[in-house]
Amino acid sequence: MATFNFDPVVNKLILLYVFDKMEIPLTEASVIDICTQKNDWINYMDCKDILWQLVECKFIYRNGPDTKESRYVLSYDGRSCLSHYFQRIPSSLRENITKFAKEERMKIKRNQEYVADFFRHDDGSYTAVLQIKESAVNENILDITIKTRDRAEATSACIKWKEVAPRAYEFIVENLLTDNN
Repeated sequence: MATFNFDPVVNKLILLYVFDKMEIPLTEASVIDICTQKNDWINYMDCKDILWQLVECKFIYRNGPDTKESRYVLSYDGRSCLSHYFQRIPSSLRENITKFAKEERMKIKRNQEYVADFFRHDDGSYTAVLQIKESAVNENILDITIKTRDRAEATSACIKWKEVAPRAYEFIVENLLTDNN
């Protein structure tokens, strides 16, 4: 699929529309993935530049500290602008964005909330770092580090984390933070 070629104003409206329809705070990586890799709505360099411009003019704001995992949210001014000019986005593209948001919102939210990575130690072992982030404020609510024997174990732990994170959190909270008498 070829990237749509719209003027810069329409591209900004497309990005605002994506934020509106996703209805969740999004990381820069998620925005770029949604708009450039999964859908080809905007090209990569334009998407990064537009995101920055929308933050500068306060149509989107950063929710929390400025980090790699910062979340961005549609502001009141951004929503107001979109409500006046969304018709400039072709209706077929609006439908495509709306459909994508409905189908993928929860998956993207989980990918942002259940974070896993690993790193190698000098002795050849690895450490898997597993986290659950509160997406509204981008704070870690659970951090687990596990030392593994090799890369395969670390990779496996990271892959499984997205699936087991909610149950792990529930188990830990129930067993550590509630009175079981």
